[in-house]
Amino acid sequence: MSELISQKVKQALEILKREQVDLWLIFVRESEVNHDPALDLVVDKEVTWESAFILSRNGDKQAIVGRGDVAKIKSLGIYEVFGYDQSIKPHLLRVLNQINPQKIAINFSGDNVMADGLSHGMYLLLTELLAGTPFVNRLVSAEKIISKLRGKKSNLEVRQIKKVIKVTEKIFSKLDRILKPGLSEQKIWEFFHAEKEKLKAETAWSEDQCPIVNAGPSSPFGHTLPSDKLKTKRGELLHVDFGLKLGGYCSDLQRMWYFLDRKERKIPDDIQKAWNTVRRAIEESAKILKLGVLGYQVDEIARKIVVQAGYPEYPHALGHQLGKFVHDGASLLGPRWERYGNTPYLPVEEGNVFTLELGVSVPNRGYLGLEEDVLITKTGCKFLSQEQKKLFCI
Repeated sequence: MSELISQKVKQALEILKREQVDLWLIFVRESEVNHDPALDLVVDKEVTWESAFILSRNGDKQAIVGRGDVAKIKSLGIYEVFGYDQSIKPHLLRVLNQINPQKIAINFSGDNVMADGLSHGMYLLLTELLAGTPFVNRLVSAEKIISKLRGKKSNLEVRQIKKVIKVTEKIFSKLDRILKPGLSEQKIWEFFHAEKEKLKAETAWSEDQCPIVNAGPSSPFGHTLPSDKLKTKRGELLHVDFGLKLGGYCSDLQRMWYFLDRKERKIPDDIQKAWNTVRRAIEESAKILKLGVLGYQVDEIARKIVVQAGYPEYPHALGHQLGKFVHDGASLLGPRWERYGNTPYLPVEEGNVFTLELGVSVPNRGYLGLEEDVLITKTGCKFLSQEQKKLFCI
């Protein structure tokens, strides 16, 4: 893990130079309780007292932490570490006076939750510590720095994401072998959790809603809880949305099954039309998903295909970034809706890992949704998951 942290710190320093920001300050306390997501990128350790992690574009890497956290932070082998007992203020001002930054990036953002780790209380405390100095008027948002740092995955990060995707796909394959009519959503949920426990892994999002299981038309779409009353049934669909967190990185996949009715020898037309629409939307959006394209432009392709096929718009973005968190970055493959802020207008960059996900409801059959994980390369979009190109039939 320290090798990965070292790589991300080096990457952060390069971003500071490119963005012409003098200093990035991560200011935290009791981080296990009130966690700043940026810590996961460049520290990956929790701290107790008020602590400052300082990266400057001239190459400085300094940490000011409570005395009890010194040894832990030194063990990373990355930062010059200073410990204190009574107050962080003199140490923080000493470092800032030495560097004399004109721009100090701190972790607040109106659009990107991953760049909004500085609590309002800590912001007030920081401005109080800097009162009477020129630095209090030099604070800017670190949103762009964090977005680029989190978004551009290193080779080590990509390898771990591919690994967890592969493990997730194996669990889906195991489920395929035990599926039958009459299996409840709750039982399917329990199957995934039993497999997760064997791996000593975590779910990619909250356990009670991971996986999301939708058996038939009565199952509500969204981040819902599994039911012990709703069961797989012939003539209906089964949709499962599941992700693991393993080795610090997440997967996020959706897979589909149809339970053939007793007299059916092939997938009925209404199901096949829905499947073809969803598959085509993913395939066509993947074709234009490349460097420099704006997120909303990718979403528009998929959304148009769905609407032209006669289905309502899906009520969410086509894709989000994936990494240490299941929703892991700034740029979003989403519509230009107010709730998404600026994120659909950001360009896609090399090293971004996105989901491609959407679905439609089929009357009297259930929800048909699909999700794949892709990597942005110099030449375009590479699928990290083994695409589900045909609807699984039971």
